[in-house]
Amino acid sequence: MINKKVKVYIAGHKGMVGSAVWRALEKKGYSNLIGKTSKDLDLRNQQEVFDFLKNEKPDIIIDAAARVGGILANNDFPYQFLMENMQIQNNLIEGALKTGVEKFIFLGSSCIYPKFAPQPLKEEYLLTDSLEPTNEWYAIAKITGVKACQAIRKQFKKDYVSLMPTNLYGYFDNFDLKSSHVLPAMLRKFHEAKTNNNASVNLWGSGTPMREFLFVDDMAEAVIYALENKLPEYLYNIGTGKDITIKELAETIQKVVGHKGQINWDLTKPDGTPRKLMDVSKMKELGWQYSTELEDGIEKTYKWFLKNIDSIKEVKLEAN
Repeated sequence: MINKKVKVYIAGHKGMVGSAVWRALEKKGYSNLIGKTSKDLDLRNQQEVFDFLKNEKPDIIIDAAARVGGILANNDFPYQFLMENMQIQNNLIEGALKTGVEKFIFLGSSCIYPKFAPQPLKEEYLLTDSLEPTNEWYAIAKITGVKACQAIRKQFKKDYVSLMPTNLYGYFDNFDLKSSHVLPAMLRKFHEAKTNNNASVNLWGSGTPMREFLFVDDMAEAVIYALENKLPEYLYNIGTGKDITIKELAETIQKVVGHKGQINWDLTKPDGTPRKLMDVSKMKELGWQYSTELEDGIEKTYKWFLKNIDSIKEVKLEAN
């Protein structure tokens, strides 16, 4: 059993994933958690990161910090999505190595896998073909983080592991329509249409691509599993192993929200990758699997959205 007083630094602890990890660790009795906001610590600044890690000396680092966004944001800000994500993760990984951190958990995204990789996506498909162009900048940054952690495992024998979640959603998600992912963007659109006399909702693409979604609290449990166990390999997929079409997702959100209007699909907009389903058998064999079904998770997320609607309407991109 791991000592619950171990010092854990959660980078990005105010974001959706980081805050879920923080809540889950607190719930399990971990009492020595560290977090810094972007105002207090700029993770893009190497010297600031190194000084912070040298002073705090965490035993474990969980890297949940990133610049994130959907297709539109990735398309409009390719340089920031590539460079800022590399700066954040490189500073944390190199700083961890230099200051003697023995365990590092790096969180990425399923977009690291090739656009037309066989389904479901296995860990060994990494770097076997070209990426989806609409988010390759973010994906390339995350791939370098995975490879950096793998290199440290190989060369320095440290317990640095990468967890690649499928599409995440839940409490503290980004609901800003210019920068959010598909599920929170849809949830907000359907809510606003409902309050506007059930106006019709316009959605991108054809609705035919298939996607997998994981409730963020389940992701947090996977992180804790990796924290409390020494995983034998460097890379693990985290997801449900089940997917649905974007059209089915829209209809599920519409049902949860209670919107009674029409859905219009804009075929001039891109669909993105046709399918992204994770093979989660490796984590399942080790003893972890998801617990929250999609409709239940959407209901929890919508309740949270309604409770916090005044403070989340204009969420902006944050580096960490």
